[in-house]
Amino acid sequence: MLTPVILSGGAGTRLWPLSRELYPKQLLALIGERTMLQQTVVRLEGLGASAPVVVCNEAHRFLVAEQLRQLGVEPRAMVLEPFGRNTAPAIALAAHAVLQGTRPDGGGVDPVLLVLPADHVIRDVAAFHRAVRVAVGAAEQGRLVTFGIVPTAPETGYGYIQRGAAVGAAHRIARFVEKPPAERAREFLASADHYWNSGMFVFRARRYLEELERFAPQIARACEAAWRGATADLDFTRIDARAFDPCPADSIDYAVMEKTSDAVVVPLDGGWSDVGSWAALHEASEADRHGNVARGDVICEDSEGCYLYSESRLVSVVGLKDHVVVETKDAVLVAPKDRVQDVKKLVHRLKQQGRYEHSLHREVFRPWGSYDSIESGPRFQVKRLKVKPGATLSLQLHHHRAEHWIVVTGTARITRGEEVFLLEENQSTYIPIGVKHRIENPGKIPLHIIEVQSGSYLGEDDIVRLEDRYGREGTSK
Repeated sequence: MLTPVILSGGAGTRLWPLSRELYPKQLLALIGERTMLQQTVVRLEGLGASAPVVVCNEAHRFLVAEQLRQLGVEPRAMVLEPFGRNTAPAIALAAHAVLQGTRPDGGGVDPVLLVLPADHVIRDVAAFHRAVRVAVGAAEQGRLVTFGIVPTAPETGYGYIQRGAAVGAAHRIARFVEKPPAERAREFLASADHYWNSGMFVFRARRYLEELERFAPQIARACEAAWRGATADLDFTRIDARAFDPCPADSIDYAVMEKTSDAVVVPLDGGWSDVGSWAALHEASEADRHGNVARGDVICEDSEGCYLYSESRLVSVVGLKDHVVVETKDAVLVAPKDRVQDVKKLVHRLKQQGRYEHSLHREVFRPWGSYDSIESGPRFQVKRLKVKPGATLSLQLHHHRAEHWIVVTGTARITRGEEVFLLEENQSTYIPIGVKHRIENPGKIPLHIIEVQSGSYLGEDDIVRLEDRYGREGTSK
């Protein structure tokens, strides 16, 4: 049976300030009501595929799990990467996960993998399914298949694949081409034998591991050792970080596809985009008659060709052409569309300056819900907590701050020292410094609490977790 492998490890820095290190673009609803990860999963319906294997960053694990739960999807495995090493190792870990429990010699079992990044848009799902079925046929014959996107423009932001001789409904790969300058991109578009490199693949699990061992043995051996040392953590699989640490970081293209003699390409003309920039998101979205895409509370006058996004307040623009304006609760981006590739330079500067905005939103998501830091000053901070029905925060204490909780909606079960009691709407309690405490939501509706912190130090690392149902004891995340 076809086994999907969903790679959900990217950071999406070019879509800052919406996409951030700890809440990247694949977890956002950029087009439509579902997130890009959810759209990737839903796109599999009708292929007769098994439950997916998901490879994600350890820091995103609860967000990914919650988005799959919302779809009613239970993954075959959720493999956590302690740090990113690019696509070749990530796919190797997924292959080991799929082969878990099978005989080392194969025993005739070699599942076909459909490898999909979690952050792509494909508008024509039927065309995607047709291409997948062609690719599966080639993979069953031992080929390693990639999908070549039929280009619609001389795009300089994508790599290209030149097709060679036909092999059934697929084609041998004549060459891979790096992101070209504009003149060469126009030549590729006119040639009709070059495709955009999609980063999607189909091959048998053991077949991929064989070629990885042949062409990138360091990666293959590090991944095998990391998998041998893997442990279960709730519904997740944690690989051995020490064994994985020396693994070289390399893409599957460089490690395998450009070297193997069995690589083929299947054309796909399906309204594809990797949404790699604000300009790409503008192009992939529905625009008005002036070419503007507006989301949220936006007023636009005498402007055209713009992408305008408001998260928390009114955004109004006058006389803009081909610009991007994105507002979040804690940041605003304004840039010409032809300069949006440089957004990653802003993110780099934020990292250099030690600012939190490169990695976190003001609203931070946790497995129990979220908190939003709505006000802060010397020795105080005000947060809004949202606790999901049935969820529980860890039993914890703080060495440097006290907390005052006011219930806005819902019912809270509070642990304060040795006391356990309920708080209803408009009731409050006080947690002194050093006292162990916990919030639980025993109800069926979300619990909203205003938390006022006061003390000499208010950092998130002043959390001592004593008990935690999510396996986070001893951490502050």
